[in-house]
Amino acid sequence: MNFATRYRSDMEDVVASFYLPAFSAASVYKRAVGYFSSTSLALYSRGLEEFAERGGSMQLIASPNLNGDDIADIERGYDLRSVIERAALRELTDEQPDTLLDGLGQLGRFIAEGRLDIKLAFVQRDGRVGIYHEKLGIFRDQEGDVVGFTGSSNETLGGLLANFESVEVYPGWHASDGERALRLEADFGMLWTNQTPGLSVEAFPDVARERLIEIGQQRPAAKLEASEYALVPRVAETAPAELQIPTWLAPRDYQKQAVKSWLANRGRGILKMATGTGKTKTAMIAATQLSQVLRKREEPLVVLIIAPLQHLVDQWISEVEDFGVRPIAVYESSATWLPLVEEQLAAARLGRRPVVALVATNSSFSGERFQSILQRMTLPLLVIADEAHNLGSAAYRNSLPDNAPYRLALSATPERWFDEEGTDALIDYFGEVVFELNMERAIEMGALTRYRYRPQLVELDYAETQFYVDLTAQIATRMAMGSDPEKPDSDATLGYLLRQRAGILGHAAGKLEAVRRDVASRRDAHFQLVYCAEGSRPAPRGEEPGPNQLRDVLRLVGRDLGLAAHQYTSETPRADRKALMRRFATGTDLQALVAMRCLDEGVDIPDARIGYLLASSSNPRQFIQRRGRLLRLAEGKQYAEIVDYVAVPPSDAPVEFEVERRLLIRELERTNEFARLSENYGDTLATLRPLKERYQLMDM
Repeated sequence: MNFATRYRSDMEDVVASFYLPAFSAASVYKRAVGYFSSTSLALYSRGLEEFAERGGSMQLIASPNLNGDDIADIERGYDLRSVIERAALRELTDEQPDTLLDGLGQLGRFIAEGRLDIKLAFVQRDGRVGIYHEKLGIFRDQEGDVVGFTGSSNETLGGLLANFESVEVYPGWHASDGERALRLEADFGMLWTNQTPGLSVEAFPDVARERLIEIGQQRPAAKLEASEYALVPRVAETAPAELQIPTWLAPRDYQKQAVKSWLANRGRGILKMATGTGKTKTAMIAATQLSQVLRKREEPLVVLIIAPLQHLVDQWISEVEDFGVRPIAVYESSATWLPLVEEQLAAARLGRRPVVALVATNSSFSGERFQSILQRMTLPLLVIADEAHNLGSAAYRNSLPDNAPYRLALSATPERWFDEEGTDALIDYFGEVVFELNMERAIEMGALTRYRYRPQLVELDYAETQFYVDLTAQIATRMAMGSDPEKPDSDATLGYLLRQRAGILGHAAGKLEAVRRDVASRRDAHFQLVYCAEGSRPAPRGEEPGPNQLRDVLRLVGRDLGLAAHQYTSETPRADRKALMRRFATGTDLQALVAMRCLDEGVDIPDARIGYLLASSSNPRQFIQRRGRLLRLAEGKQYAEIVDYVAVPPSDAPVEFEVERRLLIRELERTNEFARLSENYGDTLATLRPLKERYQLMDM
């Protein structure tokens, strides 16, 4: 026979091109594989009749086909032989297509006639069972010629039909290949006699042997025709999913560089990339590259993605599915996700699943049940932290697993505001920033859309001014006592006063009229976002809080101006959020979303074109995230527009000048950050000039 040196699934049917011709001439078949199922040898039934007529004999060594329950029982100390017996019997049920049962019946007759012997091999170390993963085989004919082969095929339907497989062949009559073939045969002999260090090779369970013989007695001994091979259902087993970059995705140069830098840093580091530049896809490209490296070593990869909120988990699930793997969502009841996690991890330990993907909320990740899984993790683990700055808090950073060799943090602003300790903890765990793409560079290269920025100064009314002046005086007193407004948490009273002051500015009544004018001028436009101040308008002690800005804006936009609008808050159910996003993205249905405490971190709404900021905290993370929501690229989107309502006291208000000046600096830092990258920086400077002159801040 003129065998090729290699058979690959892209070129031919490996079973038809190699295995069956070899069976037609061989008298001895010896095979050692990773694991097998009842469907495997049944596929060879086309060629086994001739093999049997020549008195052919077979020896097979394979790992038992263990599932998650089997592994758990073994690790709890159950009798190993009993568990293996159970696993073998599970493969020999009557719930198989007739074609496969006929093939199994033929194998049963082989066993009864003494022509087939099976042994099971496994690694057992420190109370744990591992898969025997070697794959080699030997054919011999009656003349003594030998053919050795190695390859990726397992003796399963998936391994022989569904997967992409290759086999390297070494005919013994070729001088260069004969030595390899004989060495493979010697290795098999060591296995068969249980002389291979680190492996345990046991006889096939008697009850399973008897079951195969019973099937042989029950099934007819008719010869199976080649055409019946096609009747084998190819969906009985499917290839385990692997991470693959989608064919429709063309990674950008900066994404490639980010992944390269992370891999060069041994799979650790922080990607500091502007909101909207594709951090999620960059992380998935990195995970895919890592999994392919490990796959070559026949090592699995567990990818753990941690996101702060459930709707971000849902977005990540869609992203991971685009890369070819269906992840497990780890949130809400552990009864839903825990069995799936345990089952997939067990399959990965046995080499049956190359990738396990888990997407968890911060709270579920840090919970006792999931932490227990992480503590027992022995597989290669990649931790991807979305909006990683959140994990720097004392509540979460101690939950990050020390046994994760690969770590990737994603954030446009990884530095924690007024929390150097938390920032340092993130860097200690994930590593330094290995790639940075700021917003200015992202806009220049076209990764984000250009935008126009229009701040509007809104004066406080009389009542707001009186309350504001009183709060500013109290703040001045606390500062004179040594309290620092840059560290409000160090003084609870000062922190409260600053929040009240910010509340007055955020809920300023004059903003509603300004919003009315601006939205009315865009009454026919779609893709509009309105960010409202949180809670209700603050009031002096003893008085009832003022109205809720979100309700007022929704009434103004929806009822008074007649736009199709809907609120979007942290209380909006997940299913409703998805529906709102779909409606908003059509450009024909929902014109505006009115948001409070939402639409900040990670929410993907690339179609948004106009944003009205009625309130933003001085925390740079929030306003950077909000700007990023509006700068994502979308079809037909040429630029974005940001309208920023800045509330100020009247010019004649008797405020403490130095205190007001110091606090105003923080507000102007935000407006300057928005303005400097805009298309109309000059207009912004003209608008803010009177305010800067009043407080002697022209040098900003």
